Amino acid sequence: MSGVLRATDPSTGEVVREVKAATPAETEAILASANEAFGGWRARSFDERARVLRDVAARMREDVERLALLMTEEMGKPIREARAEVQKSAWCAEHYAEHAARYLETDVIGSDATRSYVQYLPLGPVLGILPWNAPFWLAFRFCAPALMAGNTCVMKHDPHVPGCAAAIARVFEEAGAPKGVMSNLPIETSAVEAVIRDPRIEGVSFTGSTRGGAAVASIAGSEVKRTILELGGSDPSLVFEDADLAAAADALARTRIINAGQSCIAPKRILAVPSVHDQLVELLRERLEPLVVGDPREERTDVGPIARADLRAELHRQVHDTVEAGAAAVLGGSLPEGAGYFYPVTLLTGVTAAMPAAREETFGPVAVVMRVEDEAHAVRVANDTPYGLAASVWTSAERGEALAKEIFAGQVVVNGLVKTDPRLPSGGIKRSGYGRELGPHGIRELVNAQQVWVGPAR
Repeated sequence: MSGVLRATDPSTGEVVREVKAATPAETEAILASANEAFGGWRARSFDERARVLRDVAARMREDVERLALLMTEEMGKPIREARAEVQKSAWCAEHYAEHAARYLETDVIGSDATRSYVQYLPLGPVLGILPWNAPFWLAFRFCAPALMAGNTCVMKHDPHVPGCAAAIARVFEEAGAPKGVMSNLPIETSAVEAVIRDPRIEGVSFTGSTRGGAAVASIAGSEVKRTILELGGSDPSLVFEDADLAAAADALARTRIINAGQSCIAPKRILAVPSVHDQLVELLRERLEPLVVGDPREERTDVGPIARADLRAELHRQVHDTVEAGAAAVLGGSLPEGAGYFYPVTLLTGVTAAMPAAREETFGPVAVVMRVEDEAHAVRVANDTPYGLAASVWTSAERGEALAKEIFAGQVVVNGLVKTDPRLPSGGIKRSGYGRELGPHGIRELVNAQQVWVGPAR
């Protein structure tokens, strides 16, 4: 018997939406539809697929307010950020509509053949298993390149954002996408394994926890199916004596509190050399202290609630245990009373590598500053983590580029915001996952790179 997918408004703790999970028969119909749609979709030209993606983007831009509010009520994203996420998702669709044909151009490679080349062909239906923290953006990061490559997409979204998932699928329907090209599969987590194992599913894109990614990879691997995993992170930011400290503080404060700090690529560990440590802490305090934590529907709100009660409890455990171990809470650190799952903007200093806030991924508005002795020490601390998603370096451009080669991460930013961009590939190493999303690299993850050799031999 199928259960219920329940969305809870994290600003109040009240249930705002209940959706019946798909039954086995309904799941079968969705998978059959995706499989049936593949033949016609793969036969369409890039221009024909692009028209659908552009229509989807246009409809999203026309309906920003309604779509944004779904995120705000189901996972607490401040309304200003939610609007920006809808717009960024539309941009992702437009980007691949414009560039997919070039990204997938045939590569002619010389050999003993009269002609030899590699062409990039679609695989079939692919499954996207998505988290709650960026419901629209992560859906489009998965589906826009996969669809433009000629695959059909089955979206298994997080059960806590069923309204967002349904709205994404509806936008495709309204844009005239063929039935089955982009489907919403509202199932419980326990039902996912059978879908991964279904012979019609040719690949899986997973974004979420390292534990969840390991489970998905294990199941898919046993079926010899390719996977893309974008998992957790404990991203370092290295700040040196020649950094523009004001610019660094602006960027670090902003990226640390986006989405109430619930971002895989937010800076989790700020590593500062002694000559700038105290000044940087003060600059961060000046920027973080005035931020408004409150109702995510209000325009003035900077930081909304944590998405779930259990996530807030785990975040507070990390902060509490870190302070107990000797760190200092310059800001925040106390669990607030009242309705909702709010957590104060928190700034911790005196954090060492052995403390929970440094060893574990902190998913909330908690900035951690660690003192490092020098450049070599900073690099060692930056790499002293099981994760390898992203990092940033604040120093001269030349020095930053040289240091990027020494940092074990899939993405390094020198003197700027760590962010995802449809034009550039992103992804991790180590326990942050494998494969790449976005850019020309991302669209080639879920295709058949088919080698063609045409004789006679020369």
